[in-house]
Amino acid sequence: MVRADLDDPRLIAFLQAHLADMEPTAPPESRHALDLAALRDPSVRLWAVHGAAGVLATGAVKDLGEGHHELKSMRTDPASRGQGLGSRMVRHLVADARSRGAHRIWLETGSMDFFAPARAMYARAGFVECGPFGSYVPDPLSTFMTLDLVSAGQ
Repeated sequence: MVRADLDDPRLIAFLQAHLADMEPTAPPESRHALDLAALRDPSVRLWAVHGAAGVLATGAVKDLGEGHHELKSMRTDPASRGQGLGSRMVRHLVADARSRGAHRIWLETGSMDFFAPARAMYARAGFVECGPFGSYVPDPLSTFMTLDLVSAGQ
């Protein structure tokens, strides 16, 4: 994992593909993927996995303040799915958040079948379903999950 270069055209294309993947899954008010401008916010740290073919996976951690962090921009290139890159990225993001003083990590993902593999991966990493957090509101198209780093001893 390396800190992502937000000026790398390959990364920009990868992130645009992520937003395009999300577009047909829900109406705009139910899509919460960060665009490039939002990923440039100083509270966000974006990480990437590169391979011979370019960017293979991304993931970000957003500092919400008071020891709370949120996972964002999780994506694995479709041709690289099933190889454990997403799980490796989640472990890395949890470690990164912990190193910055996190005691709880949150995430929002879709509730539709398209997102079932992601929800299963997060559950394997110890995340449990919860209600909305931060500025999120209840939405039948969203699943909210959290990981308590203190209780989990992670």
